[in-house]
Amino acid sequence: MVSPHGAAESGAMRPSIDLPPDSMVAPSRDVAPPGRPKLLVRVRAAIQMRQYSPRTEEAYVQWIRRYIFFHKLRHPAEMGTEEIQSFLSDLAVRGNVSASTQNQALCALIFLYKLLGKDIGVLGDVVRAKRPRRLPVVPTEEEVDHVFAHMAGLVLLVCRLLYGSGMRLLECLSMRVKDLDFQRNEITVRDGKGRKDRVTLLPAICLPGLIDQLGGVQRMHENDLRDGVGRAPLPDALARKYPNADREWSWQFVFPASSLYTDRRTGIRHRHHLHESVIQKGMSQAVRRAGLTKPATPHSLRHSFATELIRDGYDIRTVQELLGHQDLSTTMIYTHVLNRGGRGVRSPADRLPLRPRPSLDGLSQRAVLGRPSGRPNTEP
Repeated sequence: MVSPHGAAESGAMRPSIDLPPDSMVAPSRDVAPPGRPKLLVRVRAAIQMRQYSPRTEEAYVQWIRRYIFFHKLRHPAEMGTEEIQSFLSDLAVRGNVSASTQNQALCALIFLYKLLGKDIGVLGDVVRAKRPRRLPVVPTEEEVDHVFAHMAGLVLLVCRLLYGSGMRLLECLSMRVKDLDFQRNEITVRDGKGRKDRVTLLPAICLPGLIDQLGGVQRMHENDLRDGVGRAPLPDALARKYPNADREWSWQFVFPASSLYTDRRTGIRHRHHLHESVIQKGMSQAVRRAGLTKPATPHSLRHSFATELIRDGYDIRTVQELLGHQDLSTTMIYTHVLNRGGRGVRSPADRLPLRPRPSLDGLSQRAVLGRPSGRPNTEP
C-alpha cells in the first residue's frame, strides 16, 4: 500500500480515510465501500445516531477534515494529544479565530477520538483564544420602530414575530402551521436550541399578517399536491411512522421556500422553509436605510424583546422561560444592558422625593443633622 506521502508501507494496513483531493466536495461524497466503513462515514453515522442537528454534523466533519489536512493526511488514529495541541494552537495564533470557533473545533476532535476509543488526555499546552465578555446589541423601541418603517411584506412579518416573541430566526422560519394557537395567542417552539420545546407569545399585531400568509401558503400547498409533490420534511422517524403526514396541512411550514429541493438521503422532493439569508438581507437593508448606527441583525430583535420585558418589570424567570435559556445567568446579561445597576435593581434612595435643602436660618445646625435644638449633646 502506498501512503499519502508517497512511500510504500509494509505490515499492517493503515486505516482508510475518505478524503478527496478537494475538501470542498459536496457531502454526498462519503459513500462507504464494501467492508469497513471509512472514517467520515463512521463519524456521520455516529452523529446521526445521537440525533445531533445537520449543522452540527457538517461542522464536525469539516473540522475533522481540516485537522487531517493540517497534519498532511495522517490518520487520526496515529495521532494524539500533541497533534491536537498544535492544530488548536495554530487556529488561535495563525488563524486568529474566536474562542467559540476554537472551542467548536475542540468539540469535534473530542467527539472523533471518543469514536475511535482513544484517550487524548489533558490538553494543557493549547494556546486558547481569549473569550471576550460582550454585551449584546440591543436596539431601543424607537430604533426598532424606525427600522420596521423601512420593511414590508414577509420580512416585516418575520421581524415583528422575532421582536414580539423572542424567537431565534431559525426557530421562527421552521415554525409549522400546527405550532400556531390563535385562540391562546401562543406559539409552540419545537426542537429549539438544545432540542427543547417551549411556549412563547404570539403578538396580536402579527395576527392579520399571519392569516394572510397562511392563506397564500395553503393555496401553494394545494397546487403542489395537484402536481404530485407538497411534502414537507418531517423530524426524526415520523415519516416512517406516519407515511402521509408530510402531505398534511398542519405539518407544512408557515414560511415555505419558493422552490423545491430533493433530499439526498431519501430522494424525495420537499418544500423546505425559507432560508435565513432572505430575512438577514432584508433586515440589513432596512437598518442601512433607517440610518441606524448599531450593527443590528434579526437576532438583535430577540435581545430587544428580553430587554423590554425586564424593563417593564417582568420576573427574570418568566423571561428565561420565554427565551428558552437553560442557565439563568444567560438571561441575567440583559439586566446589564439596562442602566439600573448590575442586577437590574433600583436603589431605594432613588424613590425618595427630591426636596429643597432646608435653610439654617432659625434652626440650629444640630436640628438639621438630626438632633433637637436646645438639647445638649451628650453623645460621645
